[in-house]
Order: sequence, then structure tokens, then C-alpha cells
Amino acid sequence: MKQLSLDCQLHPNQRVSHFEAPNMPELPEVEHARQLIEQTAKGYRIIEVGCASDSVVLEGVTAAEIRQALRNRIVCAARRRGKHIWLELDKRPWPCFHLGMTGAFHTANTSPIKLVTSHVVEEKQWPPRFTKLHLTLSNESELVMTNKRRLGRIRLRQDPTGEPPISQLGFDPLLDLPSLEKFSEWLTGRSGAIKSLLLDQSFAAGVGNWIADEVLYQAKISPKRPTHQLSKSEIKIIRLRLRHIIETAVQANADASKFPKTWLFHRRWNKNANSELAGHSIEFITVGGRTTAWVPELQR
Repeated sequence: MKQLSLDCQLHPNQRVSHFEAPNMPELPEVEHARQLIEQTAKGYRIIEVGCASDSVVLEGVTAAEIRQALRNRIVCAARRRGKHIWLELDKRPWPCFHLGMTGAFHTANTSPIKLVTSHVVEEKQWPPRFTKLHLTLSNESELVMTNKRRLGRIRLRQDPTGEPPISQLGFDPLLDLPSLEKFSEWLTGRSGAIKSLLLDQSFAAGVGNWIADEVLYQAKISPKRPTHQLSKSEIKIIRLRLRHIIETAVQANADASKFPKTWLFHRRWNKNANSELAGHSIEFITVGGRTTAWVPELQR
């Protein structure tokens, strides 16, 4: 049984690639994590498994069961839907991951990743602190999941897309954005504020607070607007902006410095400051229980 060590030091030339987001990771961040996993592990056998006995992060499964399910298995693919990731192995069950607020995947011997709403940390130990899962692969690479605040989850599922929580998710804007007709039907069939609906994972999987704010800013729609009051042209622009923002952020590898400078994103984080965008004041309200940045002079 492999024990997780939190005080092993890195080799002098070894660096850790990871992200640790102070805000909930959203679709572009999770997609970047999926790509990191696949680039590291796809096609290789898991030869060692270290798993912390954390009954909070491990949901409905024990560390021993995780070790048994993963050891000696070949990683065929890393998949994602919304904010959830799972590994397709050569034998079921498959491990499923949700990062929570501070979950992260790490690899050694690679350059640090710069992701949105995050800061890069050069770790001084390997495996990093707060390690929950540590995989050693047949290509001699290692993959680690950490979870500082224990809000993330590790699960085992026979059929991830057919079982909760993934089966309860709505469309994924990157994978299967519905047609305008279907999008309009689904949107107008709901009630409440448009911002609240965009945050509803049973409607749009992977959309979080900053993406919803950015979509509505670029569409010039108030986050408080009831969905049934939206016109067909407004629904069309919301869908277009959603697709564009998600694709742009993913193509930028979730690196905020590569996002267009005109985005609300760059000015939304300090709600105590007097922020402006395009000469208009940014205001902060609460919609759907979440702090919401918007520009009232432009969003109607």
C-alpha cells in the first residue's frame, strides 16, 4: 500500500504544474485540467496508487476501493462534462472528479500553468500539500490531485454519464451547445432571472459566475432580466456570446492574460474599487445568491 507523503522534497530541477483557484473553477479551467491529465496519462498503466483516507473528499468509497479500482489499469481517455472530469480505464469502475473551489491536478517536471482566477505556486515538496490522490504511471510520470478546502469530490462510477451527479447536468457549451431553436425553447421554458438560469448546472453545465457575467455584459442584457421577457434576438446573442466566450477561453488555455482586454473579466474581481469599463461604471449586486458584476448603463 502506497502511503501519501507530504514532506518529500522536489528534485532541484523539478517543477510542479498546477492551478489553485480561489474562485470555483469553471469550464475553461476544468477543460485545461482534463487536457493536462490526458497528456500525462493517456495510454499508460497506473502502477501505483496513493489515496488519502478522507471521508469528505472520497464520496461513497474508501481509499482501499480507490486503490483497488485504479491499480494496474490503463488510462484510455480523460473526459469532461461541465465541471466534472472522469478517467476511462480499461476496466470499470471509473474514477470521477469534481474540483470544488480549490481542487487541482499536478504533474512533476513540467512548467507551471497559468489559469484564470488563479495564481501559480512553485511547490517546494512532492507530492504537494493536501494531496488526495497520487498516481504513478508506467511512463514514470506522476499525476496528483490536491484539495485544500476539501470541497472537491472523488467518486467511482460504472457509467459516469448515466449516473448522478453527471447524469443530472445540462448541456455542455463546448461539447453540445443546442441549436438556437432548442436553446430558446429551454431558456424561455424556465422562470427567474437570466443570471440564475445560466448558473444552474442542470441547464448549462460548466458555466460559473464570471462566465455568466461576461456573457450578459457582452450581450448587453441585465442579469436581473426574467427569462420569459427576453426577445428572440436577445436569446440569439446570449447563445452566440456563450459559445464565443467559452471557445475563446479554452483556446487561450484558460490563461487570463490572453483574454481580450475589452472583457469585463479583467475588471470584475475587486468589488470595493471604483471600476469602469468603456467609460461606464461597474456595479455589484447579488443575483441568485452570487455576487454579480454588471454595467447598468449598457445592460438592459
